[in-house]
Amino acid sequence: MSDAEDSALSETPIAELTPRKAKAEHKLLAAEVQAANDAYFQDDQPIMDDAAYDAKRRRLVALEEAFPALTRESDVSAKVGAKPSGKFAKIRHRVPMLSLDNAFSDEAVAEFVGRVYRFLGRKEEDGIAFTAEPKIDGLSLSLRYEKGELVAAATRGDGEEGEDVTLNARTISEIPGTLAGPDVPEIAEVRGEVYLGHADFAAINERQREKGLPEFANPRNAAAGSLRQLDVSVTAARPLRFFAYAWGEMPELPAPTQFSVVEAFRRWGFRTNPLMKRCESVAELIAQYRLIESQRATLGYDIDGVVYKVDDLALQARLGFVSRAPRWAIAHKFPAELATTVLEAIDIQVGRTGALSPVARLKPVTVGGVVVTNATLHNEDYIRGFDSKGLPIRDGTDIRIGDTVTVKRAGDVIPRVEAVDLAKRPADSKPYEFPTLCPACGSHATRELNPRSGKEDAIRRCTGGLICPAQAVERLKHFVSRDALDIDGLGDKQIEFFHGDPELPVREPADIFTLAARDAANLKRLKDKEGFGAVSAKKLFDAIEDRRTPPLNRFIFGLGIRHIGETTARLLARHYGSFEALRAAGIAAADEASPERQELGAIDSVGPTVVEALVEFFGEPHNEELLDRLLAQVSPQPLEAVASASPVAGKIVVFTGALERMTRDEAKAMAERLGAKVAGSVSSKTDLLVAGPGAGSKLKDAAKHGVEVIDEAGWFDLVGG
Repeated sequence: MSDAEDSALSETPIAELTPRKAKAEHKLLAAEVQAANDAYFQDDQPIMDDAAYDAKRRRLVALEEAFPALTRESDVSAKVGAKPSGKFAKIRHRVPMLSLDNAFSDEAVAEFVGRVYRFLGRKEEDGIAFTAEPKIDGLSLSLRYEKGELVAAATRGDGEEGEDVTLNARTISEIPGTLAGPDVPEIAEVRGEVYLGHADFAAINERQREKGLPEFANPRNAAAGSLRQLDVSVTAARPLRFFAYAWGEMPELPAPTQFSVVEAFRRWGFRTNPLMKRCESVAELIAQYRLIESQRATLGYDIDGVVYKVDDLALQARLGFVSRAPRWAIAHKFPAELATTVLEAIDIQVGRTGALSPVARLKPVTVGGVVVTNATLHNEDYIRGFDSKGLPIRDGTDIRIGDTVTVKRAGDVIPRVEAVDLAKRPADSKPYEFPTLCPACGSHATRELNPRSGKEDAIRRCTGGLICPAQAVERLKHFVSRDALDIDGLGDKQIEFFHGDPELPVREPADIFTLAARDAANLKRLKDKEGFGAVSAKKLFDAIEDRRTPPLNRFIFGLGIRHIGETTARLLARHYGSFEALRAAGIAAADEASPERQELGAIDSVGPTVVEALVEFFGEPHNEELLDRLLAQVSPQPLEAVASASPVAGKIVVFTGALERMTRDEAKAMAERLGAKVAGSVSSKTDLLVAGPGAGSKLKDAAKHGVEVIDEAGWFDLVGG
């Protein structure tokens, strides 16, 4: 629930509220519930999910029960739906179209049944039969037949008056124009739900996308919007369906029970739900609820619960109504954030940083008012049934293609697969094998070893870098960004344009620097394309030309090597001086025993994670080929030595022990400004060790390698204070 939706829903127990506070909260809640009713019933555009709406209405009713005077302030809690929109003529319902109270737990269902027994003065052994049927998530419709002929169709509206959609209803194939059978009464108002199947809903949204029109959020919205069209031809073009399950005015009923009347509807030509069942106990009702819930994913249409009704119509009449709902019926709602469906496939998406993210492709199911077809599976460990610490989750149950799974969606959080129903796992299912090669470019996909924990990272990443098409656009944006090559006029939109342009494609960094030459050879020039002109095209080509000799640190940073930020790129640029030297070191460092790896690891602030990232980047043949093409176009320039005449320029310096005149960080920064390369450990390539009080093992290493050692005072003497 968003902050706006939660604005009037207090956590204060009602028993602790003063009349003044109760009145203030009631006023806000009533306004929010009425706004939600108008949005849902008039505009077919819900402004809050079912769970939020139900919570607000329950709180509203509870406030009125605790403070009866509040019922005079607003009658929202007693209303059904919203007033007709005014787009259609009105039809007054001869028998009001009321709503149902909701139950959200098995205990609430048992309480409902208990109330029925108590109201009728019956004992449990006397027995009362109930019906249980799916609660269709669609648009309620009342159809009036006279002498078997359809004469009117009306929406629920506010329960008392609805909209006349007769012409639209006649286009629905599952609504018979004439009723058939010897027991059809003179007047018969048959009520039910207009809905759209999942496949039809997907097809409608596809057509909306093709026309550049907004998509529908869910099948219920699409069904309501389709039925309430002023242009009947639009309704006729959409495959609406109808289930019959109730009635309004009908002086002569064809049977004495709920179940038998619905059977009569089927004989007359209506489609009725085959999952409707007659039950004799609470246990049977709950069992049917569980059965319907388990089949939810395979029905092909949306349901949001199960409706229970007293079967005997004479008992229904005795029970009557309270406020807006009958005493003889209740809706057992499914949890708003959860749904059960089938996992049809697992796709691997490659993100900007090369992360391989598994995505569950689901049989469409509506969760919290939104049709869900995809859900996150987090990473390969989650699929295997383990968390980030290696501990079992879901009792260690893995996730497989073909599994029946529970999906959770809370508010705007990305849906995720929560649980697996092992009883429904296909006999031929196999554990999912996570790819070790990038599905986009074929490069190795690896899991980095965390040097601190000694464990593999949860995320597997593509090592393809700039050649990976899944990463290409975002990496190209990074390459030309302000802190990298900073090419003026080549921003995100331009990169996206060129990446998809068939005449001047930019698929890798080298392509940027061949744009002008390729443009000159094209029949259709860039200056003639939409969004460009002669001046802007020339400016872009000039800006690109101006970046053929980028500073080395910017060039390194622009490559987007994982874990190489601006600071590390500058350290590497200063230490190696040229890209050729860095490249050679990165290739040689693949040998863990090599001096190049030791040198790389000794650079101050360059830890094992950075070393591994460089080794992986330069060890990937695709990256080597890309770099060759790029370096044929650009020449990275060494960083200018701030003080090339400094006595420490170009030298490798290590600081150890306590410093008295400045901090260690100040000392390192000072050395770098003077052109020195600061390392974190002593090796045979170290030129100078500056040792303060408390120096330890680095002094021994300096003696071992014959490195010059001076103290802090000697350092200031050396660099001139």
